[in-house]
Amino acid sequence: MEAPARTVVARSTVWRGRPYPPGATWDGSGVNFALFSKHAERVELCLFDPKGRRELERIELRDRTDFVWHCYLPEARPGQLYGYRVYGPHHPDAGHRFDPGKVLLDPYAKLIRGKISAGLGRCQVVDTAFSWGDDRPPRIPWQDTVIYEVHVKGFTQLHPEVPEQLRGTYAGLATAPVIGHLKALGVTAVELLPVHGFVDEKRLLQHGLRNYWGYNGIGFFAPELRYSASGTLGEFKTMVKKLHEAGIEVILDVVYNHTGEGDHTGPTLSFRGIDNFVYYRLDPSQPRRYLDTAGTGNSFNAAHRVVLTLIMDSLRYWVQEMHVDGFRFDLASTLARSAGNVFDRNGAFLSAVRQDPVISQVKLITEPWDLAEGGYQLGNFPPGWAEWNDKYRDAVRSYWKGEGGIIGELASRLSGSSDIFQRTGRGPTASINFVTAHDGFTLHDLVSYNDKHNEANLEGNRDGSDNNRSWNCGVEGPSDEPHVRALRERQKRNFLATLFFSQGVPMLVAGDEMGRTQHGNNNAYCHDSELAWVDWQLDADARALMRFVAQLIGLRNAHPLFRRRTYFRGRAVRDPEMKDISWLSSDGREMSDHDWSKSFARSLGVLTSGRGLTERDELARLVEDDDLLLLMNAHDEPIGFVLPAGDWELLLDTGEQSFAKSGSYPLQARSLALLVKPNRSGQARTGA
Repeated sequence: MEAPARTVVARSTVWRGRPYPPGATWDGSGVNFALFSKHAERVELCLFDPKGRRELERIELRDRTDFVWHCYLPEARPGQLYGYRVYGPHHPDAGHRFDPGKVLLDPYAKLIRGKISAGLGRCQVVDTAFSWGDDRPPRIPWQDTVIYEVHVKGFTQLHPEVPEQLRGTYAGLATAPVIGHLKALGVTAVELLPVHGFVDEKRLLQHGLRNYWGYNGIGFFAPELRYSASGTLGEFKTMVKKLHEAGIEVILDVVYNHTGEGDHTGPTLSFRGIDNFVYYRLDPSQPRRYLDTAGTGNSFNAAHRVVLTLIMDSLRYWVQEMHVDGFRFDLASTLARSAGNVFDRNGAFLSAVRQDPVISQVKLITEPWDLAEGGYQLGNFPPGWAEWNDKYRDAVRSYWKGEGGIIGELASRLSGSSDIFQRTGRGPTASINFVTAHDGFTLHDLVSYNDKHNEANLEGNRDGSDNNRSWNCGVEGPSDEPHVRALRERQKRNFLATLFFSQGVPMLVAGDEMGRTQHGNNNAYCHDSELAWVDWQLDADARALMRFVAQLIGLRNAHPLFRRRTYFRGRAVRDPEMKDISWLSSDGREMSDHDWSKSFARSLGVLTSGRGLTERDELARLVEDDDLLLLMNAHDEPIGFVLPAGDWELLLDTGEQSFAKSGSYPLQARSLALLVKPNRSGQARTGA
């Protein structure tokens, strides 16, 4: 296409520069600019005034090395706003969408200012210097990890103890009241919903909504500034540093599977105008359209070496420069698709991550599916990866809803899902266990609604999942009935106790520990409002639930039986009279094949041996624990469980049942109990 009518004459001194590193790099004397575009015919660097409204200069990049256009400006300094105009063919039917009328964002921009959605985003040259002091990654072992999924803004926007000017920001997340809450609960890692620079879809803005969750990225190196009180890189780094000081890791939910440029009708903001043919997966039969495996309009072309390099550079940057401790990859199956669009566990992306000396050493979590054919890949990622386990979620929800015939499935999930992960050489910690996530009902809504209520999304209640496996306990929505409220609180405790007493890595959603509600909305992605924010005005039930969660995490920490790195064997290990795990019916017998097959079965006992551990601690000492007995009853009637021989003590009962020592335990309807038999071997033991 032709150049825009207005031409701005370059006044800066321009040197040749270098093709590496990509982006705008301040070296203490000047700034090097480098931009990849294989199919461009001409590239111009545009410099803007401090407000980003007026284009001051337009500099043609005359040097190109291996398809990287570059120059060096010895007079440029940090703070300079810039963008690019890229010239080339505008032939959508051939996959090319160059438009020099658009000022484009640098894919390697470290800060992006201005209204990106309106095409007014400007990149900023930065000085990345920061005083990290003695900051060290906590490096919490996987088996000791408790993940807390949190939205940066929504978590503190209504927090009364966070200074008003810091609410909803990175700085707010690093304040003493917030860190105190995290420490009191016992979580070891915060998993932040996307913080890469992102855009709001035009449709949402037209209806007064926003892309609240942030799964619409455009800047893979730039922290989203709507969450920044100061507008600086230092604020994000300070947040990480303070969380590390508290022993809490920072995991980022990252979205490399697609970008905010959408489908073929979407805006041209960056990649589309720089080299559409390279950055996106195009439909071979109709290159003006995109292959869409993410359900968002486009798919990022991670199979291309340049795109893969960008993703790897981004990951490395967040680890080395921003000191984050891991990543959760949204719709990761898309990233692992080959050039032929087929999932390949030995393909370019997964292989690159595994061999990288930096990225391979942090926590790596996949959402192991996407929305295209062959996208569901739970259990198929290679060693070194943990995976969101939706089969765990579904089994636990179905069980406590009261469905029969699934206790065999439940047993597999409670014991670490070896049927899913063992064949790829991984242990229980490959399973990220969750009952709720940002996507779907909150815990409170899971026990308060049979159906989704997404009318506020203005999509006719058609969006969001219909497969919620929820139960409203007899009344749809809010209720003042004491028996309904009591049952809902017990159900919440059942879900939470099951989560923290299962093998694998538990993930708790921020607000679930205090009964946060979205009033039945199971897809609140577009609500930057009280509907999605955490409400810190807590009633007695909320405070009791918080204490209960802290108790659960404390019990999990106290008992290594809940934190195994290897699977149970189902046989005697060191105590010839006791298997490492036994599954019991209510009459105290081991479950038979007939018991497992009963369609009406809704109760289960799980006996684990504290002397059934073959694992050793960091000093190579054999780990021991007490014997533990977990009793579960999803029936609507109480059940008396015959107890194994020995002196059993009650640790916890979600039905708040007292226990006078006897040969049986009266487990209330829809409740769970944990009992302990102290291991009196006389040896040193780890545990409570």
